[in-house]
Amino acid sequence: MIDNDQIIIQEAIRLVEEGISVTLPVKGNSMLPFIIGGKESVILQKPGQSKIGDVVLAWVDGCRFVIHRIIRIEGDQVTLMGDGNLLGTECCLLNDVKALATHVVSAKGHTRYLYGRWQRFGAKVWWLLKPIRRYLLAIYRRL
Repeated sequence: MIDNDQIIIQEAIRLVEEGISVTLPVKGNSMLPFIIGGKESVILQKPGQSKIGDVVLAWVDGCRFVIHRIIRIEGDQVTLMGDGNLLGTECCLLNDVKALATHVVSAKGHTRYLYGRWQRFGAKVWWLLKPIRRYLLAIYRRL
């Protein structure tokens, strides 16, 4: 059976490779609190040289696509982790990074840049809060 999500993602990747920006809705809660699945979308562009902190669309573990943040690069090995994840990481090769998420688009159409000074600071602080993320995410979900 062919998964419609896979077809849409493959077409988005094809367009990104041609240099066209693509807006793709996000599912799931793995990027909370920075990207809200089911309510927000990301704008994807052709990736340049990937670096730690980038939010990317990548083919991971040879079986699925995710939009997660790069937390480590060693040679051509990339490790990703969703901001809303507590433990799990995924691995891929640099050439499996298919697109760079540059902006988040809210349900109301407001666009925010993912790499501004405050966004990068927030992502670094969120990483440092990893030991207590479970509690912070529980509070966030209840609000």
